[in-house]
Amino acid sequence: MKRERIVSPESATPEEEKTFLSLRPTALDECIGQKNLLDKMRLSIEAAQRRQEPHEHMLFYGPPGLGKTTLANILAKEMGANIVSTSGPTLTRSGDLMGILTNLKHGDVLFIDEIHRLNPVVEEFIYPALEDFRVEFLIDKGAFSRVINMPLKQFTMVGATTRAGMLSAPLRDRFGIYHHIDFYEDGDLAEIATRSANLLKVDIDNAGAAVIGQRSRGTPRIANRLLRRVRDYCQVKGDGFINADIAKKALQLEGIDKIGLDKLDRSFIKIIIDYYKGGPVGIETIATTLNEESDTLVDMVEPYLLKIGLIQRTRQGRIATAKAYDHLGIKRGETSGPQESLF
Repeated sequence: MKRERIVSPESATPEEEKTFLSLRPTALDECIGQKNLLDKMRLSIEAAQRRQEPHEHMLFYGPPGLGKTTLANILAKEMGANIVSTSGPTLTRSGDLMGILTNLKHGDVLFIDEIHRLNPVVEEFIYPALEDFRVEFLIDKGAFSRVINMPLKQFTMVGATTRAGMLSAPLRDRFGIYHHIDFYEDGDLAEIATRSANLLKVDIDNAGAAVIGQRSRGTPRIANRLLRRVRDYCQVKGDGFINADIAKKALQLEGIDKIGLDKLDRSFIKIIIDYYKGGPVGIETIATTLNEESDTLVDMVEPYLLKIGLIQRTRQGRIATAKAYDHLGIKRGETSGPQESLF
C-alpha cells in the first residue's frame, strides 16, 4: 500500500502539479541553488549558440523533485527551441517514438522522463537517432524484407532518471553531458520558499521561510508543498502572515519534525532500532514489518535518511546510526522492544 505523504517528492494530484508548474523558474537566472550545475549549463548553452548548433544530448540524474523537468524546459527556452516531452513507460513500441522523431524540427528538444524505464526495443531503435540523426525500420518480411534509413533533423535529447545505474551502458554513452542534481541546501530552500510565497501572494518573513527550508528534505517540490500547507494554516489560525512560530505550528500539525521527518521516516528508523537492535536488517524485512512496498522505502524514504546520516546501507542490511538514536531520544541498549513499540 502506497501512502500519500506531504514530504513525498512526487506530485500527488494533477491540481497540485498545476500549482507547482506555475512556481517553476523559466530561465537559468531565476534558478536558485545548484550553482555549479547552472554554471556548466550556461557554458554549454553559450557554446552551442556561438557555433549555431543544437545543444549536445544531456542526461539529468538524481532524486525526484529536484528540478530535472524544469531544467529540461529551461534548456529548450534558452536555446530558443521547442520541447516535446514524454516518458519511458509510455514508449512501449518503436512506432511510438517514430512519429515523435520524424516531427522534430532542427534544434528541438526531446525530453524523456524516467528514461531508465524505456522498453529495450525502443532503446535500440533510438541509438542511430542519437548518434547519426537517422532511424532504421524494416518493411516487408522474409526474402522481400529491407531496411529503410530515414534521416532526421538534428535535435537535442534530454533524459531524466532517478536511477542512473539502471541505464544500459550503450544508452548512457550516447549522452554527451551528464548532470547530477543533488539535494539543495537549507538556505537555498528558504529562498525558494520566499520566491514561491511572493508568486502565491503570501506574506512571509525570513524566519518563517527558514523553518520551511529546514524541513523540506533538500527538495524544492517539498518546500513548495509545505509552503502551501503553512499558507492554509496561517490564513485560518493566524493573520495571513507566515513567521517562524506559525510555520512550526503548521508543520507540527502535519507531523513534520525539525529535520523534515514524518511518521513513516520515524517508523522506519524505530523498526531498525526496536525490532532489530539497530541493524543490520534487510530492506525487504523492514518493508514487511512496516506493511510497505520495498520500492517505496528505497525510492522515497531511504535517500534522505542516508543523506543526513540517520541510517547506513551495508551488504548485511540497514543500520541505524548514533545520530538516529539521538534524534529519536533513544539511548543505545534502552530500546522498547517489538511488542511495546506497537503501542
